[in-house]
Amino acid sequence: MKAYDAVVIGGGPAGITAALYLARSGCSVSFFEQLTPGGQVLQTESLENYPGYPQGIKGYELADLFAAHLDGLDIDRPTGAVESVSGAAGRFNVRAGGGEEYAAKTVLVCSGARHRQLGLENEDRLVGRGVSYCALCDGNFFRGQTVAVVGGGNAALEESLYLAKIVGKLHLIHRREGFRGLKVYQDRLESMPDKVEIHRNTVITSLNGDEQLTSLNLHNIQNGAEEELPVDGLFVYVGFAPVTSFLPQELQRDDQGFIVTDTEMRTSIPGIFAAGDIRSKLCRQVITAAGDGATAAQAAFVFLEQLHA
Repeated sequence: MKAYDAVVIGGGPAGITAALYLARSGCSVSFFEQLTPGGQVLQTESLENYPGYPQGIKGYELADLFAAHLDGLDIDRPTGAVESVSGAAGRFNVRAGGGEEYAAKTVLVCSGARHRQLGLENEDRLVGRGVSYCALCDGNFFRGQTVAVVGGGNAALEESLYLAKIVGKLHLIHRREGFRGLKVYQDRLESMPDKVEIHRNTVITSLNGDEQLTSLNLHNIQNGAEEELPVDGLFVYVGFAPVTSFLPQELQRDDQGFIVTDTEMRTSIPGIFAAGDIRSKLCRQVITAAGDGATAAQAAFVFLEQLHA
């Protein structure tokens, strides 16, 4: 069994930064990422609020720049998913797919979160047949067509702005009157009424279509009005679910399942640290994920020094 000072789980901005800092500190590191490094940055068309890029930067370009920081560093990079983490500080056991096991003195959880589903009948059946959770991945399939976006946060507004450049008509559906996303995004969307129609205080009650999505049933929770809205596609941005199923049950989580940490990214289990979108926190952005990763790496380094003392 290979042994490491630290196993970093997740290859988004938090995980990449944590692995970078730990390796540069002389720690032995194993860095797990299922697919291509970058995490949800790869599903973002462009970022306009990451410092250093006042004109904005494409999501994949920033992900490539993050990943390039790991080039030449002594970091093992096994492929596949982590299935379980067990043990205690100084002697954690990390089990990966295929039965491979790794010993770790510390574990840094940077596994992020996945898009939540609406939970409606037909949703799973229509994924890839009109229902999507990634505008950057699938938006081009709907060029010139009519689509809907559901959600009220930054993700929903950012992806609506991206889709508005591609599609013929966009319907933005939000269950509240006000949006949580940045006002600058709201202003842009409201400035194009011929292209974007905003449905406030509205929820989707059903997804219709046999082989393909053909329409949505809408319910206005303020006045009770019902409407069937013909659409070719639906992009869902109604929050995120943390990826934590592989972690010990006793690890403290909040009521939504996100990991509770202190300001140094320490969790309720000594030797396990959490960084990025997996954490229970207010702001989930690329810049905060990278900051979390740096903090978690430094805290893990101090923890390792205390173990060796």
